[in-house]
Amino acid sequence: MKMYRILLSLFAAFLLFACESQPEPPNILFVFADDQCYNTIRELGNDEIFTPTLDELARQGTVFTTAYNMGGWHGAICVASRTMFNTGRFLWRANALETKLDTLAARGELWSKEMEKLGYDTYMTGKWHVNIPPPEIFQNVGSVRGGMPGQVPEMYNRPLNENDWEWTPWDTAFGGFWEGDTHWSEVVANETVEFLDQSAQSENPFFMYVAFNAPHDPRQSPREYVDMYPLENISVPENFLTEYPYKDEIGCSAGLRDEKLGPFPRTEYAVKVHRQEYYAIISHMDAQIGRILDHLEKTGQAGNTYIFFSADHGLSVGQHGLMGKQSMYDHSLRPPMIIVGPDVPKGKRKDMIVYLQDIMATTIDYAGGDVPEWVEFSSLRSFIEGKKSASNYPEVYGAYMDLQRMIRVDDYKLILYPEAGVVKLFDLKNDPDEIKDLSSIPRHKERIRSMYQKLEALQVTMGDTLDLSVYSFKL
Repeated sequence: MKMYRILLSLFAAFLLFACESQPEPPNILFVFADDQCYNTIRELGNDEIFTPTLDELARQGTVFTTAYNMGGWHGAICVASRTMFNTGRFLWRANALETKLDTLAARGELWSKEMEKLGYDTYMTGKWHVNIPPPEIFQNVGSVRGGMPGQVPEMYNRPLNENDWEWTPWDTAFGGFWEGDTHWSEVVANETVEFLDQSAQSENPFFMYVAFNAPHDPRQSPREYVDMYPLENISVPENFLTEYPYKDEIGCSAGLRDEKLGPFPRTEYAVKVHRQEYYAIISHMDAQIGRILDHLEKTGQAGNTYIFFSADHGLSVGQHGLMGKQSMYDHSLRPPMIIVGPDVPKGKRKDMIVYLQDIMATTIDYAGGDVPEWVEFSSLRSFIEGKKSASNYPEVYGAYMDLQRMIRVDDYKLILYPEAGVVKLFDLKNDPDEIKDLSSIPRHKERIRSMYQKLEALQVTMGDTLDLSVYSFKL
């Protein structure tokens, strides 16, 4: 009996030690912007914009400077991006599953359901734009917003000149982000703060999907944020054009909703006003993210929380004569990506190629789970920890409907416009603004043919059924 009591005591001590030695599961805070281009953070090189919260995040964590979204299957690129995020599938397979998300949810094959299986309290607030109601797959849900705030005619085809002041971003009478009397970005912050209070009382870690509609149009913010950006301080992009020559053939005609925001032909003044309002709503969102992070600290949860910040894609805002995100240029395909956490190196910049949706796999990895087989994207954890350096993706793939295709290999990008029979080649290292098309230079012909063949092979991997061979490309 005495030996039994000794063994029982030893076993109890072992259990106590085992419990104490197990690390506490980390919290996961995913902060998602809408339409934010990669070069809209001051700390990352844009000295025209004010983003103190995101600057500090970049200093406190690791930045992946070359993160790509694959593109989209219709004009709302955010739908494709967010469907890829939540299903873990590449572009065209995500497209095929868009109407079957309830089946995936029942099988637990969605991001939030996987985190729930790992013991997380799941929460979502803000923009959704995925084909399944959030309450069906998140345990806690705040205000759910659609693809964009409401529209009014005054937000389009403007400004025509310096006297065109029918629309102002701070006028609450236009609704949009002001609908409901509180700016939607502030609502997201308010509700996130409330859930942080709730999560502080829970024994479970949290997975929070905090999705701002900002800086999507209509780009509305309080006047003090617009006043931060006098027009004389806003530069016209180096790749500014009055009109993109292939806009109709690539699906970016004057009839596309995004393109109707500004007047045709594009003017430097109109582009500066749109960029002023773009910067202002980003700065306003930055302040709301600051409120969230301050409260995370206040509730004592910051030390064990991984923070992931990104956006669903970029935006042109006047670059190449375009206003939207339906192109294969970097300003439309690339968002920022910042990761902060207990053991994430501070102030690091990773220039390796990744996909935006790799964040999904990375959160599962940090949560202590094995990335499921149904997830096609890759965890970035080994790159963050310095255990790997070569990208998982030797090429980057991009597509918009059947109207555009793209492949990036090393520092070169090949863009194809099937309907126009146009080929474009850019050297991104020496020409990051993608201004000088190299496709007509004889010494690049072999490179173009090689990249074209790699793109055809990559189409198979991606489930892309567009037959490029039937188009009259001059290779």
